[in-house]
Amino acid sequence: MDYQFLKVEQPQEGICLLKISAPKSLNALNSTILREMDDFVGSIDSHTRVLIITGDGEKSFVAGADISEMAHLNEQEGFEFGRLGAQVFRKIEQLPIPVIAAVNGFALGGGCELAMACDIRIASVNAKFGQPEVGLGIIPGFSGTVRLPRLIGQGMAKELIYTGRVIRADEALRIGLVNAVYEREDLVDKAVELAQMMLKNAPLAIQAAKQSINEGYDLTADDAIALENKLFGSCFATADQKEGMAAFLEKHKAAFKGQ
Repeated sequence: MDYQFLKVEQPQEGICLLKISAPKSLNALNSTILREMDDFVGSIDSHTRVLIITGDGEKSFVAGADISEMAHLNEQEGFEFGRLGAQVFRKIEQLPIPVIAAVNGFALGGGCELAMACDIRIASVNAKFGQPEVGLGIIPGFSGTVRLPRLIGQGMAKELIYTGRVIRADEALRIGLVNAVYEREDLVDKAVELAQMMLKNAPLAIQAAKQSINEGYDLTADDAIALENKLFGSCFATADQKEGMAAFLEKHKAAFKGQ
């Protein structure tokens, strides 16, 4: 499918770079972009082992949801718009591969929520994060009230959401919202370097680790441990486990095939 607002690149085999590209609105998310993202996520094939998401241009990752579209929605339409964004971001979160957000500028509202749906967030020094929706008479609608407290704790999440305060990259790093901060011109290269480190490891093992973390997070400790035990055991049915351990014992580099 040809996309109006998405650019898809392949920095190297196994790595896909998705750029959200709506420069006139600083990459703000409208329903068309969300539907294009939904289609893209559903079309990712087995050759892609790591996905990087960033914003096209130098100023913005995603400036938020498109206020010009939201301004005239009624209650039911607002519900449907929020559900669309939440469903797309949930699909991103549930992808079996690692997803890295390379946040290059504004990540406000829906942009912050998109970044939080990714496994790992890295930011440029000029990045800014926030959930300013209450200043517009609404609340975060793409699962911001769900993910932000889980990432940075309830107290800090409530402060950011209730005040609508926008924070810089250094504060986002301090509170644990991002993993690292880099110069703007280095950001995508750093994301690719991180992806390359992941490519060296067994893809099925990474998939199992992601499932264990994501699904185990809201379980009781005993249930989460039981899930991890099950997934740990399942790794021993893979050729990658045999290859990885043989390579370790024989002191050579493993050649994982995702099998």
